[in-house]
Amino acid sequence: MGVAASPGRKSFMSSQTQAKYLVQIIVAGSQVIGRAFVRALRQEFQASQQAAQGAGGGRQGARRAAADTITGMSLQEAMQILNLRSVDDLEALQKNYEHLFSLNDKAKGGSFYLQSKIFRAKERIEAELKGKMEEAKRSQSKQNSNET
Repeated sequence: MGVAASPGRKSFMSSQTQAKYLVQIIVAGSQVIGRAFVRALRQEFQASQQAAQGAGGGRQGARRAAADTITGMSLQEAMQILNLRSVDDLEALQKNYEHLFSLNDKAKGGSFYLQSKIFRAKERIEAELKGKMEEAKRSQSKQNSNET
């Protein structure tokens, strides 16, 4: 003969207890996710500050960091791709760009990926040159306004 369960006792948790545990799990999970999100934001903020400082700091560093973000590559990487020693050597820039771009033409069995990297490298260097020109114009206009 088996032991009969008493009619007043439930063998399962009550629905209130289940709801209580469910809420505790949700709150604990939300806290963990929230902390991880805050930590990721702090790390991203620190990384962007270091990138700006590494690019020269101040307005110039912020400009370079923005150009790196837009083109997806640093100035150093762009110079390596186009085999340049100086950003200011426009003749070598154009010559190397045209040579490498035509060498990687898809019709000649080249790589579209490499062609796009070459194009982005030229774009990045042109962005740097544009920034230098704007900076020179600004400093020139400041000198002119100080002289008057």
